[in-house]
Amino acid sequence: MCGGVGSRFWPYSRAHMPKQFIDFFGTGRSLLQMSFDRVLPIVPKGNIIVVTNATYADLVKKQLPDLNDNQILLEPDRRNTAPCIAWAAYHISAIDPEASMIVTPSDHLITREAIFEECVTKGFDFVENNDALLTLGITPTRPETGYGYIQIGAEIGAGIRKVKTFTEKPDLELAKVFLESGEFFWNSGIFLWKASTIKTALHRYASDLAREFDKGDGYFGTDREMDFIVEHFPACPSISIDFAIMEKADNVYVECVNFGWNDLGTWSALYDNSPKNSDGNVTQNCNVVTYNSTGNIFAVRDEKLVVASGLDNYIIADAGDVLLICPKSEEQKIKQIVNDVELRFEDRFS
Repeated sequence: MCGGVGSRFWPYSRAHMPKQFIDFFGTGRSLLQMSFDRVLPIVPKGNIIVVTNATYADLVKKQLPDLNDNQILLEPDRRNTAPCIAWAAYHISAIDPEASMIVTPSDHLITREAIFEECVTKGFDFVENNDALLTLGITPTRPETGYGYIQIGAEIGAGIRKVKTFTEKPDLELAKVFLESGEFFWNSGIFLWKASTIKTALHRYASDLAREFDKGDGYFGTDREMDFIVEHFPACPSISIDFAIMEKADNVYVECVNFGWNDLGTWSALYDNSPKNSDGNVTQNCNVVTYNSTGNIFAVRDEKLVVASGLDNYIIADAGDVLLICPKSEEQKIKQIVNDVELRFEDRFS
């Protein structure tokens, strides 16, 4: 899944260049490219599909030149993850009705890739032998309020459990309770299932969405598929896969994993996953001189020198035409800041 805007990483992540296309770590590979590299040992190159907004067609083709046009599904409109996943399931099922799928966002960071490969292989074995919708649950390391949580139920196999409940982004006190209980895992947003299983779930729990895609019978997997999508995709309800399916279905399971996962959704997450200097500051490919300043992240382009004195725990992000200076403790306001900027300046800085 590669269609998001990543507004919490503004001003680096912009409508014309969202965060999944950015090389945040100076490795020469964007988050999308790293995601592609990660699944390549598990899924044959010819079976990898990218679902993205039509606006980003050229960016995907440039960054993943090994994919052909049939492997890039271009959404004509943003409709959240359920329609995105539904389209991929119908597309894949038309090619191979027995196929299994891994659904993964293109902007996650995973540091223990060998363990990731083992977990996904185990997950595929489970969903291919069971009528199951499987999500990967991450062992929590802190009372995080920015993630969804999964409460685990009975163990039905080594490391795989029935899901009791889903909880969206709790407040800090509840997150602390979740962490201390040992019964809750972070919802990674990475899923495995048979294409046929998720299609059945769509018909049962999101019938309005399934009905829209059922109209495309005979189109999927053919040259007429995109014509159908252009006409019908915008009519799909804008809803996440969690709300549409996972929180309703009775065959949802979680594989409890720990492979160094971070959804890299915020500047603080990037700070936490970046090397720091002796003052605890992170510098993203820029020149910085600090005095009595700790816990900051500096992301500045064009060889500009940043000098900071007495600055603690701030985000300093300079994208050329926009300079953001914001306490890390207030970064949840960035989405609102972007909305305010759009209201005042229209699309000039979005």
